[in-house]
Amino acid sequence: GIAAAAAFLERATDLTPDPERRVARARAAAQAKFEAGAASAAYELLAIAEIGPLDDLQRARLARMRAHIVFTQRRGSDAPSLLLDAAKRLESVHPNLARETYVEALGAEIFVGRLGPGDAVRVAEAARAAPPGPDPPRPTDLLLDGLATRFADGYAAGVEPLKKALRSFREQAIRSKDGVIRWLWTACPVAPEPMAADLWDDESWHELATHAVRLARDAGALASLPIALSYRAAVHVHAGEFAAAAELIHEADTITDATGNAPLRYTSLALAAWRGEEERAVRLIESSVKEATARGEGRALGLAGYATAVLYNGLGRYDAALAGAKQACGHDDLGFFGWSLVELVEAGARNGAREVAADALRQLEERARAAGTDWALGVLARSSALLAHERPAEALYRESLTRLERCRIVVHLARAHLVYGEWLRRENRRVDAREQLRLAYDMLISIGAHAFAERARGELAATGETVRKRVIESRDDLTAQEVLVARLAAQGRTNPEIGAQLFISPRTAEYHLRKVYTKLGITSRRSLRDAIRDVAPSAPSPVM
Repeated sequence: GIAAAAAFLERATDLTPDPERRVARARAAAQAKFEAGAASAAYELLAIAEIGPLDDLQRARLARMRAHIVFTQRRGSDAPSLLLDAAKRLESVHPNLARETYVEALGAEIFVGRLGPGDAVRVAEAARAAPPGPDPPRPTDLLLDGLATRFADGYAAGVEPLKKALRSFREQAIRSKDGVIRWLWTACPVAPEPMAADLWDDESWHELATHAVRLARDAGALASLPIALSYRAAVHVHAGEFAAAAELIHEADTITDATGNAPLRYTSLALAAWRGEEERAVRLIESSVKEATARGEGRALGLAGYATAVLYNGLGRYDAALAGAKQACGHDDLGFFGWSLVELVEAGARNGAREVAADALRQLEERARAAGTDWALGVLARSSALLAHERPAEALYRESLTRLERCRIVVHLARAHLVYGEWLRRENRRVDAREQLRLAYDMLISIGAHAFAERARGELAATGETVRKRVIESRDDLTAQEVLVARLAAQGRTNPEIGAQLFISPRTAEYHLRKVYTKLGITSRRSLRDAIRDVAPSAPSPVM
């Protein structure tokens, strides 16, 4: 694994008398330490490497690695300029590496977002002026071209080149377990998964996020594994698999706490918002905003606005949802901006701000039609229906249901049933309304989207149907850590394997497992798989 390789290279560096070889080994050891999650040790090894005689390529490589470490530890406003400087240095000595570094600079700029000087276009133009890539182009070359087009020329212009890049990454993921794919997920600030989400491509998002987690686990890349876990957890959230998302979030938080790198709270916020947990969501949003602002990570502010909008649209407090959605739409954050337009349309339509909603719908339509996926066109149809009248509205609601049934985005399918049922009730079609609202309530309560489910229950009551309030049962309050241990044990993992994956001792894994047996009323692993099915952790993942 990476950790073993790092240790070997570090020892080899100490034993190497030749200055040039010592530099090379120190740089390789620093890279391995960085990937293994030991950023401070990597910094020390970089200092050793910089003492020796360096040519232009070595200096540029070291500058790039230093920028990687800065980004991983802080994800703040200083990383883009460091990466851009490294990319320019590499142009004359290693053009292909320069192109990779321009991708990283754009990725870092995406994270800075609204808290930076707004240099995404400048970085995109610099990337366009980079040396030409190889023929045929690598997936990273296609990604660079797509990102540069996306930020220099606008969303619609970037769709086709980014789709081409995603296809190339998916093909590469099938063929290869290393190479450019490993580079992207162990070093690059922006990976294909957020590109897929920005293009409303749920299938690519699912496939690439799954591959990223497997790759990072197999390599022991603790610097990138939390990012991969967070992206995969986001896929679970949108698929309505909240318990699975909570497990991955908890694992990611455990690793970032252990490595000391900047935490990733994006999916935690989204999950709390979709669950309708107002107190927890607000606490997470406030702490996330405070921490991100101090770091200079503006992308987190976009997510905070989106989470606020989802939370309060679920709770039916549309004035607060409108404020959150407006905040989120104040900057074109990758992925979140398009999602937030959907929330802005609903909040505006429900709060009497039809002009705001109509403007958001125009922007959403431009993006959704350019993307052309069932996810994009499904939420567009649902959003359009909120501002339409009578027959056009019904046709749009039905189109939304048809399209969303064909993709993985279950949370929006459930919401489509909900808003269609609400519209039918207001049209005095109570029997039809009950059918849609029952579907919505059953889906939302089984998912764990409690606030939206309560909206559906209230609408059913308004049709004259009494619905007993239900909750998702938690088997004797398993904690998040106990759920993680139990699921891994159910998959056949031994206690040492569980401990290695969760960064706990085998004895601690056994302790958690005994508590699980007691709470679930079982006595062995043989009964575990059935016993933990549909169990959600009762304890939230750690807060900042």
